[in-house]
Amino acid sequence: MLDESSRVLVQGISGQQARTHVSYMIRYGTKVVAGVAPGKGGMALDGVPVFDSVRTAVRERPADIAVLFVPAAYAKDAALEAIENGVPLVVVLAEGVPHHDAAEIIDRASKSGVRLIGPNSQGMISPGKAKLGGTGGAEPERLYKPGPVGIISRSGGMGGEIANVLSRKGIGQSTYISIGGDLLIGTSFVELLPLFERDPETEVAVIFGEPGTGHEEEVAKLVRDGGFTKPLVALVVGESMEKLPKGMSFGHTSSIIARGLGSPAQKKRLLKEAGVTVAENFSEIPLLVERALDPHPSLSLAGRGSE
Repeated sequence: MLDESSRVLVQGISGQQARTHVSYMIRYGTKVVAGVAPGKGGMALDGVPVFDSVRTAVRERPADIAVLFVPAAYAKDAALEAIENGVPLVVVLAEGVPHHDAAEIIDRASKSGVRLIGPNSQGMISPGKAKLGGTGGAEPERLYKPGPVGIISRSGGMGGEIANVLSRKGIGQSTYISIGGDLLIGTSFVELLPLFERDPETEVAVIFGEPGTGHEEEVAKLVRDGGFTKPLVALVVGESMEKLPKGMSFGHTSSIIARGLGSPAQKKRLLKEAGVTVAENFSEIPLLVERALDPHPSLSLAGRGSE
């Protein structure tokens, strides 16, 4: 989905967040080919040519990915513009995109054969190659290292924490994707895991799940049906929510548990039954990943470890 050859178009490139993060993206090696800012065509920001519309931008600078640094209220128009002009991968960073708008974006992307990441995505990174959005901030090399572990997370912050704890143990990552924590998102775990299945650089995958929706339940079915055969480690948080009074609301719109659907306890049970390795807490992840990467360590290594 992303490497050093990916041609990236930035929508909303003149905004404050974009001005900050695009410079980090370029410094990391991301190939940013064009920006879009209506009314500011002809400018250049961080050496990137700016156009008034996606149509004029891709005509002169074809793009493989559009990343949207656009406020939630305008995300629909920006995303539809990228979709209608044939950009094959669209990443929506904005949180709080109205559900009706998100539904329309998702529907249009699906009908057009466009892969949509987000809304409420932090972005993604292929360590040592390229990054999108705010992933890793100004110094992504401090959190992310090249290696064999693919990570998909509902939470951008927790995805970065998982990469960081793995990197500190000397375990690098192939690609990390923040799919977004909103109720309606364009691409789920089960749509991305087959890409990791086919990726020769990925040996193990890690997913971070949250309460609400049926995304983790779909992963259990995918694994049970043989759709993903590589080792998979899952951390699903939020069991404490099930002990709170019904009807209590939470910040994440996806955190809806109704008639058992979306229950973290059920998600974990189904994943375990499908053969997924489920971490009971965050600190278990490095050990479980190490075991998955080397399930039969040599006797000599085992002997040194026990000394």
